[in-house]
Amino acid sequence: MKTLHYKNTSIAFTDTGKGTAIVLLHGFLENQSMWSALVPVLSQKYRVITIDLLGHGQTEPMGYLQTMEDNADAVHEVLSSLRLRKAVFIGHSMGGYVALAYAELYPESVKGLVLLNSTAKEDSPERKTNRDRAIKAVKKDYETFIRLSIANLFSEDNRNRLNDRIEKVKIEALQTPLQGIVASLEGMKIRKDREILLHTTTFPKVVILGKKDPVLNYEETVTQIQGTTVELVTFPDGHMSHIENESDLTTELLSFLKKI
Repeated sequence: MKTLHYKNTSIAFTDTGKGTAIVLLHGFLENQSMWSALVPVLSQKYRVITIDLLGHGQTEPMGYLQTMEDNADAVHEVLSSLRLRKAVFIGHSMGGYVALAYAELYPESVKGLVLLNSTAKEDSPERKTNRDRAIKAVKKDYETFIRLSIANLFSEDNRNRLNDRIEKVKIEALQTPLQGIVASLEGMKIRKDREILLHTTTFPKVVILGKKDPVLNYEETVTQIQGTTVELVTFPDGHMSHIENESDLTTELLSFLKKI
């Protein structure tokens, strides 16, 4: 793990392999360890950068509101320090929101985009209300909030089958500081709608979704890529495709990267 100092904050990242740069961005309550099975595979052919986003993993929080743009700027700082001008971005959930913000701020730097269990749409009014509820809940009972939040990311069919893996995800999530959680919830709540980027950008794009995702409504999410050249990959399970559909996801990502 390497670190970079940016705006009085320490940003943690890894840099493995050689070739076209692939930037892996984790989701809310996750950290770069979520990619541990994927990095050894991708780094055989590509240069793989994983980054702990603001207030997650070994990266410190930056204030009490961390916007997707703040995260994108932190990612840009890391890539600039590595002298990388272009990269393919793979973002899981919140990491997808950050990747979209990056694509808007630094369009010339994006070679391809994978939205993994993520959406370009902004939060609905109901979702914004749920973010506020989540902030109250995590302040009231941090551990219970995290344990319930993680379990609810998996499809019901997989919660018993993958119990050991889910427990490991919970342990990683419990390392996320309260300030990082609240600041990220606030940032996701106010993020911009970036659906237009799926229609107007020319770099290759793929959206990977779970049919039984408890967080993202599959049918609603699919509507945003109608009339675009965005490729759609559908898995039969939940929000955690990197665990629930691990080998199939690896196959799909390698297939996408070959085209770039």
